[in-house]
Formats: sequence, structure tokens, C-alpha cells
Amino acid sequence: MDVFEAIDTRNSVSALTEPGPTDSQWEILLRAGARAPDHGRLRPWRFLIVRGEARELLGRVMAEALRAKKPDTPEETLERERRKPLRAPALLVVAVVPVPHPGAPEIEQILAGGAAAQNILLAAHALGLGAIWRTGAPAYDADVARALSLPEEGRIVAFIYLGAPGAPAKSRAEAGPPSAVDWGATPRDFRLPTE
Repeated sequence: MDVFEAIDTRNSVSALTEPGPTDSQWEILLRAGARAPDHGRLRPWRFLIVRGEARELLGRVMAEALRAKKPDTPEETLERERRKPLRAPALLVVAVVPVPHPGAPEIEQILAGGAAAQNILLAAHALGLGAIWRTGAPAYDADVARALSLPEEGRIVAFIYLGAPGAPAKSRAEAGPPSAVDWGATPRDFRLPTE
């Protein structure tokens, strides 16, 4: 599958089953993530593989983080939170630990983490894996980040759920070309602030 076909045909797959990625597929996915654009070549991303029983531990961490923020959360809601990581055979947590650098502000490093996540999604699709990028409250929770051994400045960019597609992905409406202004074609429309 070439890159254009991967871009045109990739869909988020929410119904994921066994098997999860093989060791050789993990290597390809991680290499794809590490090839993301990275201003300053700082490699600020961290990739954390969560599979097997570790998914249950992550679910407990997510439920406890929710309980800490909202002590009155009903038990059935906490149970749903506990079960989130079990929706797929494996998860890849994409995080960014910003590196102080005068030429690469934190936002650029977080965007590099997002580009790494997108590369991983495209690689998963090309390998025939199903994948979906999720975030939600756990991605922004300091207790969850700490449980994943991220330093205080670490930021979770994505929980990428991975496995075999359990059902066909929902089809997307055909995306037309984005609206754009071609500044090169109409230079007379470009005005400097002082004009």
C-alpha cells in the first residue's frame, strides 16, 4: 500500500480483537512514529506499550484518577473507566516530554508527538491492523501520567488502541479538497500590516 492509498483509506476502527501487533509489527510502528517531523531533532516523544495484564492496571489507574477528581462517581461509571484499556488487545501511549530548547517551543514538540501518532496510525493501517486514537480525561490527568512513569512536564498525546479489526470500520464521507487561499496566485491580495 502506498502512502496516498493509506491516507485515503485509513479509518478509525473502534471494534478491535485479538491478535494485537506482533513483535515485528511493533518494531515497524515504533520506527514509523520516530520518523515524524521533529524540529531540532529533539525526539521528545515517548512510546509506551500496554498489553496483557498491564491493560487492567491502566484501567484501575484511570478509574482511581476519575474517583479522585469526582468522588461521587457511580460505581458503574468507574467500572466503565476500568474497562477502557480492555477494548483492544494492546495500546500504545504516545507521550511527549518537552526538552528545553530555544528554537523548539513546547507546542512544536507536542505537535511532533501528534505527527508521530499519525505516522503510527498510517503504519498500522498499512500492516492490516485496526487502530483508533483516543484521548479523553485520562490523557490530561497528572495521576495517569505519573502512573505511566512520565515526569511532571510529560504530556500524553494519544492512547492508540491496536488490534485486528473486529468489524468493518465506519465509512467516512468523501473528503473534498480543503478550502485554501493561494497567496502565490493573487499577490495583490496580500497586504502588509503597515499598508
